[in-house]
Amino acid sequence: MPYCELSSNGIRLFYRRYGHGSTKVLCIIEIWGCFVDGFGVGLAGTHDSWRPQIKGLIGDLKPREEEEEEAASPGPEEAGGKRSDVADQKRQEEEEEGGIEVCCFDNRGAGRSSVPTTKSDYTWSIIPTSNALLEQKKLKCRTTIMAKDALALLDHLGWEKAHVFGHSMGAMIACKLAAMAPERICSLALLSVTGGGYECFPKIDLQTLSLAFRFLRAKTPEERASVDLETHYTKEYLDEYVGSCKRRNILYQEYVKALSSKGMQSAIGFEGQSNACWTHSLTSNELRTIHTSGFLVSVIHGRCDIIAQLEHARRLAEKLHPVAKMVELRGGHLVNHERPDEINGALMDLIKASKLKLKPEEWSSFAVKQSGWLVMGEQMPLAKRNNHGASPLLIMFNLLGKLPLSCIYFFGSFIMACENMKNSFNILKPVRVAALDS
Repeated sequence: MPYCELSSNGIRLFYRRYGHGSTKVLCIIEIWGCFVDGFGVGLAGTHDSWRPQIKGLIGDLKPREEEEEEAASPGPEEAGGKRSDVADQKRQEEEEEGGIEVCCFDNRGAGRSSVPTTKSDYTWSIIPTSNALLEQKKLKCRTTIMAKDALALLDHLGWEKAHVFGHSMGAMIACKLAAMAPERICSLALLSVTGGGYECFPKIDLQTLSLAFRFLRAKTPEERASVDLETHYTKEYLDEYVGSCKRRNILYQEYVKALSSKGMQSAIGFEGQSNACWTHSLTSNELRTIHTSGFLVSVIHGRCDIIAQLEHARRLAEKLHPVAKMVELRGGHLVNHERPDEINGALMDLIKASKLKLKPEEWSSFAVKQSGWLVMGEQMPLAKRNNHGASPLLIMFNLLGKLPLSCIYFFGSFIMACENMKNSFNILKPVRVAALDS
């Protein structure tokens, strides 16, 4: 099994690699998510939760380790290492053609990675004080420790740079990694992200309060399954039919089966990762580093997400403008499972735009117009773009996109003016007073 040995406390990170190519992608998963036969639900997210994106980016879900094991064990008809030669040739061709290699891993405290037993192994670190004295001071480093884990994994893989994709807590870690080592980042995709701290509070309404009450009362896998599905997916998605059955019923049965056999994340791991989320934040210097380091950012969010509220993602995208583009989809917290095609398209666009060295001003107005997308600016295909600035079509589309807003503004102003004139005439108009009978 592939593990990355960390120097601190003997912690090991479990990871998987998929595909071959010169384009490297590192995926960092969230805290929330129990992966069940192709779907992510519940708690204790693992590397498997990226399967829809791995399939979309690579086209195959077979880990490289399995490919290498098969290549190392040639069949009777392929004696003499011919299969290994064929595999090496295929890998070389993919790398020359600009293929993609993806690495997904389990954060400390989840999946097959080590589960530290103290909270300090998730949110605290010993670092030197700024005055460079010999004494050391314990400082609260929030998600910094797990960002250092990701950086250590990049070193372990021998990757000089990578496109970094993060979901939920994984997006918080990705932000810290980008601020910590911007020279290692090709691009940054932040899915279902918040700024940590109070922004981790879910949307407060009757639905959320009901789910929270049911969550606290849930004692059996069946009760937990029902709550977790409604928490992570939209009702429309769960009520869709897959064959003759609703997706809700399929996920429910698979979730209960997995929960009964594998159990949930350990209490220690869950508490440690939760504390990392609650204590996460980005300083103004860290935001400035991400903003000025030269890589593009895509902030992707589900408009029906009740765990990570949309307004927080919008605020982060605004702070990182123009290097960041905001993409909103119809979906819940696991929008990457509800809308895999759109998500994969957005990630591929980010990779292509980074390779084309697209200017931030072009990137921030570059958005996809498909079913379920909230368009911010208009899009033309990357294949039709060039590196010599914005095209006339792009300028025209942007003007057309602003036209309806201008019409609404002038129409609203006209209505308000008419109302004011009407009120003025009513004031000036003489008032008739009826004569009183004596």
